[in-house]
Amino acid sequence: MRKSLRAAAAGAACVVAGAALYGAGAATAGQSTANSTHEPYNIGLLTKDIDTYYGTTVDSDGVYQASPTSPYAKDLARIDKDAKKYIDRAARTSRAHHRKPAVMFDIDDTLLLSLDYEKRNNYSYSSATWNDYVSQANRPAVFGSPELVRYAQSKGVTVFYNSGLTEAQRDAAVANLKKVGADVNLDAGHMFLKDTANPPAYLQDCATPGAWKCTTVQYKAGTREHIENDLGYRIIADFGDQYSDLDGGYSGRTYKLPNPTYFVG
Repeated sequence: MRKSLRAAAAGAACVVAGAALYGAGAATAGQSTANSTHEPYNIGLLTKDIDTYYGTTVDSDGVYQASPTSPYAKDLARIDKDAKKYIDRAARTSRAHHRKPAVMFDIDDTLLLSLDYEKRNNYSYSSATWNDYVSQANRPAVFGSPELVRYAQSKGVTVFYNSGLTEAQRDAAVANLKKVGADVNLDAGHMFLKDTANPPAYLQDCATPGAWKCTTVQYKAGTREHIENDLGYRIIADFGDQYSDLDGGYSGRTYKLPNPTYFVG
């Protein structure tokens, strides 16, 4: 479930300082968290911090954009640099053990940036406004991510996508990914989206036709397990902007991309 900035303001404040490899981060000293009994971080100040972190500007079309010189962009560049080195090394090791190497990418705010939507909706969410936004297929790329997708492909690593977007949003997602240059393996065999009406058999423990009960972790980890155990790949790295994109195993090295604007549990 996606939660707004208001519901997770204090927790998000801890993320604004930057991103690192999953598991390496810690809350800033003296700053309260979502579980604290102290007064939470002031939401007015938090939104200002978020704008500073992204270097938020409005372009000539009135669209909110992140700055390529922002702390956000610099954090992403550090992650991408490490990831490229790791992919190169892990791909060689995987092939030496006769395993097909693969990488997994989330889409929303891992490959396609939703900052404009968050700003215009005051960091809140509704399925109707979100669907309208996604259907425009005009989100900008998360800095460096399309290049990382192409880099993995250039090293002989199979690229998969595992997103909370729905089957009804598939065409828009494909069109948007093509537009930003992530035109790699965008077919249904490599891009896994939520199909609540007809969930795949490998999710039968939490989803049956018309009765989707999977948590984000169950859905995404279950899909990765399918890719490894049924399709015969070894996932060497998993990229996502939420911890729920990465938890549950079958993920290789996990890379948590920064996103201080919402939380998906």
